Amino acid sequence: MSGIGHNLGPALPTTGKGWQVHCWRKARTDLLPQLPLEVIRLRVRRAKEIGLDYTSYATVRATTGHDIVAFLYSSNALHLFRADQALAADRAAKLAAQIGVQRQIAAQPPLDPAATLVGLAGQGLRFDGAGRAPGLLTFPALREAVRGLLGGVPGDRVLLVGDTAVEREWCAAGRLAGYMPAERFFA
Repeated sequence: MSGIGHNLGPALPTTGKGWQVHCWRKARTDLLPQLPLEVIRLRVRRAKEIGLDYTSYATVRATTGHDIVAFLYSSNALHLFRADQALAADRAAKLAAQIGVQRQIAAQPPLDPAATLVGLAGQGLRFDGAGRAPGLLTFPALREAVRGLLGGVPGDRVLLVGDTAVEREWCAAGRLAGYMPAERFFA
């Protein structure tokens, strides 16, 4: 007897599921894209240029459907707590190696965004912009504050590198491509 939602097809056997497993695996592989080797090589190269491991880069790319064109760093992720503070050598080296992406910084109080940019430029690090990090705001206000930090770049093309749970919320509010903890990004 068939009930609501039954497609009136044959009953599935409770034993001998080998054929079902084979069909599901085949259907799953048919859904996955078959990228040419050269495309994969280009994406591996791009991931290396922007300072990400391939798995993280491919995950963001598959999730959003877009390339990462900008990073938003919180001053906490950079371990900057004073405008005149030097960036740690390992973090400075990782940022200096990045090519082909914009970089924005969200300066947590009491840091002044302009002074932070000048301090980083004095260390030879180029950032495309800086702004005051959003505080504890309502969700619509937080969304506007995060979008204001992006310098006109669409949110789904920006990866946020942060260090606190509050910063993780910026990702959802600004509809960013993703969030990466600083310890993972700078590892």
